[in-house]
Amino acid sequence: MTRAICVVTKTLVAIMVLFMTAWASLAAYWSDIPNATARTLFAAGIVLATTLAFVLIRRKGVALVAYLAAWSLFTLWWCSITPSNLRNWQPDVAVLPYAEIRGDTVTVRNIRNFTYRTETDYQPSYYHKTFDLKKLDSVDLIAVYWMGDAIAHIMLSFGFEGQDYLCFSIETRKEQGEAYSTLKGFFRQYELIYVVADERDLIRLRTDYRNPREDVYLYRTRMPQENAQKLFLEYIKTINSLRDKPEFYNTLTTNCTTDVVRHFQAFGGRMRYNWKILLSGYTPLYAYEMGGLDDSLPFEELRARSYINPKAQVIGDAPDFAVKIREEIKRLESSRPTDQQ
Repeated sequence: MTRAICVVTKTLVAIMVLFMTAWASLAAYWSDIPNATARTLFAAGIVLATTLAFVLIRRKGVALVAYLAAWSLFTLWWCSITPSNLRNWQPDVAVLPYAEIRGDTVTVRNIRNFTYRTETDYQPSYYHKTFDLKKLDSVDLIAVYWMGDAIAHIMLSFGFEGQDYLCFSIETRKEQGEAYSTLKGFFRQYELIYVVADERDLIRLRTDYRNPREDVYLYRTRMPQENAQKLFLEYIKTINSLRDKPEFYNTLTTNCTTDVVRHFQAFGGRMRYNWKILLSGYTPLYAYEMGGLDDSLPFEELRARSYINPKAQVIGDAPDFAVKIREEIKRLESSRPTDQQ
């Protein structure tokens, strides 16, 4: 029995060391050291030093203590890497939004509304707009798919008396020449940005100009006005905070779905972390199961009727784009029994 316990313990320690070494090596390779060759040598050196330590030091307990001490020092260095708002940003994320709150009115500045010719060829444009919280009467969940059903990009759009809509997209703030990588997103490689934009920008970019085009679904949430106002102000508070104190994006913990959950929890919302949040393509299903979406239809039928690509492509850049893409929502609401509305 003692021998078996010893074997299991050694196996678990070996797995832990392998995992920690792999993480440290990747963190070194994707660090803020500017020279690529230096980063490669640093990452390779971590693997080599770990191997030599456990091969050459006979007393494995001593080797493990030395390894843990070195790993701790490395982690302290890695944690000292700080986010910044002063980088050579790609044009689509170069301008940060912010807002001014005066009583029940919120003036949002730098609302993005680009005119696209292709995904990468566009005319930048921004505007400012004042919103009345008393008129906030809807929150829509927008799910964008590009690689199957399991993964989606989640956006929220706030509606004001069915006429004005303001859309928030939680994204990576990429530098010039930088591409998105899920793996790099674990290692402090991207700053976090909340893109605040006109729906003609955020939705049509995905339905019309991405190559390949992405599939966009728009769902009306069932949310009391008081909670909608609290959620909106949570988003506003965050964009103001990011302007003054940047944060890192993280593929697992700080992304387009986990941050939505965090904002809900900030005011006591029912949404909790769930595997359908981590596999973000199932977030609409999770919201449906939690009673957050229209449940007068089976989810698959609701999903089919929430698909907006054909309508968005026909409407184009019309001023009433946001109203017209919600015509199906209006039909669903009008056909629902009064006691379910």
